[in-house]
Amino acid sequence: MKTFAATCRLAVGAVLLSSVALVSAARADDVSEEQIAAARATIQSLNLTNAFDRILPNLAEQLKAQLIQASPNFTDVITATVDEKALSLATRRGDLEREAARIYANTFTLDELKAISAFYQSDVGKKLLKDGPVATREMMKAADIWASGISRDLAKESDAALEKTIGSQAQAEGGAKKPAQAQQ
Repeated sequence: MKTFAATCRLAVGAVLLSSVALVSAARADDVSEEQIAAARATIQSLNLTNAFDRILPNLAEQLKAQLIQASPNFTDVITATVDEKALSLATRRGDLEREAARIYANTFTLDELKAISAFYQSDVGKKLLKDGPVATREMMKAADIWASGISRDLAKESDAALEKTIGSQAQAEGGAKKPAQAQQ
């Protein structure tokens, strides 16, 4: 359940971050340090960039797997080297946080950032972050069940109406197949 919630937050964050990437490049200098600070607080209250913590470790694991597959005799050296280099690059994680804050600062006004942050730091906002993905998943299940029922009823009612209309026409024309018979 935590993975689903994290995935939802990541998806929301990714959509918001990507949807304003072009705007942020054009307006990068239009934000104040106060807006950047408010944007950081908003991002932190939404836990948007927490999922980004796995990017570098995942990339390091992928690279190690590739290199070890190519040179299995050097597993220890490859592992140590990639881990060392990954640790040296970890400091660049702050660049991503700054870019995310800049994007939010370009997207929302200072007052909007403060309001968003205040809401998500409130008990209701925290509950929405925690329970919202579960409620959304349950809504999607309900929608699937509803759609199945509607589909069944639509097909049944349409078939009955068509059988009535086409069936009477078919009898008049000399016994052409009814819709239900044509499907069988």
